[in-house]
Amino acid sequence: MEILLAMVGVGIGALSGFFGIGGGTVLVPVLLLMGFGMKTAVGISVMQMVFSSLYGSFLNWRRGTLVLGEGLFVGFGGFAGGYLSGYLTSLVSGRFLQFVFIGFVLFALVRMMTATVHEDASKSKTLPKWLLFLIGMGIGVIAISIGVGGAIILIPLLSGLLHYPVKKAVSAGLFFVVFSSVAGMLGRLVHGEIDLLHGTIIGVGSLLGVYLGVWLKEHVSNKSHKNFIVGMYAFILAIMVYKMFFAQ
Repeated sequence: MEILLAMVGVGIGALSGFFGIGGGTVLVPVLLLMGFGMKTAVGISVMQMVFSSLYGSFLNWRRGTLVLGEGLFVGFGGFAGGYLSGYLTSLVSGRFLQFVFIGFVLFALVRMMTATVHEDASKSKTLPKWLLFLIGMGIGVIAISIGVGGAIILIPLLSGLLHYPVKKAVSAGLFFVVFSSVAGMLGRLVHGEIDLLHGTIIGVGSLLGVYLGVWLKEHVSNKSHKNFIVGMYAFILAIMVYKMFFAQ
């Protein structure tokens, strides 16, 4: 089991670095298929995201694709929301969280399919700092409650509404995951909802994968990158629908 989980970590890390997600959008369904319960899967996912988002954001910063600036305000909001999410998950059922998960993946899929690919970062729009904080907090509460870092929601918003180039949106999304996942892990530790052993095995394995994913991201075009993201969202949606309605 431990070797398999480490291999899963490498794969999740690669997806995290390439798509700018924390990895929970893929890891949670995979853990469910492996027999883990929803809340246990969410806890492991949150812990893995701490590993992948910190290392991935460092690599993006070194490569010059991560610009801090307004991302800090969204991140601080995500930290507050991620911490508060621990109280939300203690009040609702795992089945309800699965439905919420499917809803947000569907939103992200539609948003990315209809978004225009932007190449020029100078044409990006901006928002007031207080609004960025509130957006981050809202995303943090909802996303960490379903075991994802929030990038799956933030990236379509940045690319589709604020006209961020895809690679800049991906880097900003992974940076957001740093704040939301650290806060989410702290909140779950308080409530005893983290499997530390399995979370550490997957998290350490994800470090190698993140390096490979970030390298690959820099070698594809923005248009191709967007198409890969759309395909990934569709695959995740199919896994969750199968798990909830067809798997015995």
